[in-house]
Amino acid sequence: MPAAGSEPPIADGTTLRVEVLSVVFQIRASSPGTDEDNASLCVLLSRSSTDCWALPGGGVGTDETLSASARRLVADTLDVREIAHLEQLSVFSDPRRVPVVRTIASTYMGLVPSDASASLPDGAAWFGVDRLPSLAFDHGDIIDAARHRLAAKLSYTNIAFALAPARFPMSQLSDIYCAALGYPVDTTNLLRILSRRAVVVATGTVGKTGRSGGRPPALYAFADKELRVTDEFATLRPPM
Repeated sequence: MPAAGSEPPIADGTTLRVEVLSVVFQIRASSPGTDEDNASLCVLLSRSSTDCWALPGGGVGTDETLSASARRLVADTLDVREIAHLEQLSVFSDPRRVPVVRTIASTYMGLVPSDASASLPDGAAWFGVDRLPSLAFDHGDIIDAARHRLAAKLSYTNIAFALAPARFPMSQLSDIYCAALGYPVDTTNLLRILSRRAVVVATGTVGKTGRSGGRPPALYAFADKELRVTDEFATLRPPM
């Protein structure tokens, strides 16, 4: 395999570049000090050399798999080391997606728990997926593809484990689903569905009482910390 950043010739004498791009999502409060109800799905971006914003990525390492390159490029470039789940998304190969050099992108979707505090260097930031800045090339299309993948998998897998804290009240988990899906999710119905599928379990502990008072909420946790299909017929169907 060529070294990172190399551009091997292809049949017609032009060059071909392979890059890895990652769409890293986290559910974050809309601004410091806001309630969890205002949480939104955010994507990690860095300012590119063209003064646009871009997904974290780069060339494939000589002795790396694509997924290893994806993790390295996110962690080394943006100092995000708490990715709870990473999966290959798709290959973007339009000959005109990047000017000058034919570039094929192998893309990944990464998920960071909502309580993870990722330290970002200058030039990197989280953006709400509905409030994106000017993006490089086809990075907007890649983010859209990742949003649809996440929404679909929330329906038939336990993938929300990678977005949630280790322990949570069900109201917080429904807020996470709401932010990721883009529409309201009833807390009681969500608990019924996820309990029936053995996705979440009661921890026997309680959380802090909210500002409105009342009984402390029961805390739950995900039964598994690895992706699994929970219902192939999917009760939660995203309208995207």
